Amino acid sequence: MQAAAAVTPVAQLADRIIGNIETVIIGKRERIEYLLVALLARGHVLVEDVPGTGKTMLARSAAASMDLTFTRVQCTPDLLPNDIVGVGVYNQRTGEFEFRPGPVFTNILLADEINRATPRTQAALLEAMQERQVSAEGQTRPLPDPFMVIATQNPVEFEGTFPLPEAQLDRFLIRMPVGYTTEEEEIQLLRNLRKEHPIDSIGPVVDGAELQPLYDLVTDVHVDVTLEEYIVDIVRATRQNLEIAVGASPRGSLALYKSSQALAAIRGRDYVIPEDIKEMAPLTLPHRLIIKPESLLRGRTAEAILAEILQEVPLDLGDTP
Repeated sequence: MQAAAAVTPVAQLADRIIGNIETVIIGKRERIEYLLVALLARGHVLVEDVPGTGKTMLARSAAASMDLTFTRVQCTPDLLPNDIVGVGVYNQRTGEFEFRPGPVFTNILLADEINRATPRTQAALLEAMQERQVSAEGQTRPLPDPFMVIATQNPVEFEGTFPLPEAQLDRFLIRMPVGYTTEEEEIQLLRNLRKEHPIDSIGPVVDGAELQPLYDLVTDVHVDVTLEEYIVDIVRATRQNLEIAVGASPRGSLALYKSSQALAAIRGRDYVIPEDIKEMAPLTLPHRLIIKPESLLRGRTAEAILAEILQEVPLDLGDTP
């Protein structure tokens, strides 16, 4: 159980948003926090879990709580890149082609069951996720700010799916499950859904414009030099581990750095502590690792190997707050 956040602008805003989302999503405060971490760190989230655990509701309630534009794309094998980024349409009256923006032109894009889209369609999101722009019909168009992709996939169903390539996975700041609720939480869920779904009545508690000044506050969160070295040591250890074929790239270091800053800000601090890094590492690094086949055959997972790395990498606290 996390201690109550200090009264800071980021913590105040996060508390309002989390409280509102919790009227829809029960017992998942940490997962909601991690979603806000990605938003404030200008990253994207891949939510992996079995159907019915609230992946879509988490995205919808987050967008509704912040009065942001929200678009859902149901990924299927027949979905084309133009169905996401947009297409040029001939206007008979003007005699010219006009660009009709696709669903990617939004604040929060939910790519539901992303691994059901073909690789070509998955690749259509690469530029949007990395550059926050779309190149189509000979022009480059910026996306709205903020812009975040929340993608979902079922990790236990493989028929008719196209696994995300490493380059695509690397674009996600965070990969996380939602998980099942406790018995008491599930009973409360039944009661909440007795008449109507809470998502139908949820309203905004934060104006989207309120997010803009908070981005600078997050990037100003202090990270001591010893913790910077600790982050780099963890990532470099993934490249040297004998069970890992390909370790995390510098983008992994940056993801761990920025997500730790955002988590600290949400928790009401203007400085990062080692626990922030240890908490965010399992969410930002495992999906960037490629495990050797012989290790996979022994049942080894990226999460288990990373947990051992976190135990082995030393930390010189120095004068860290």
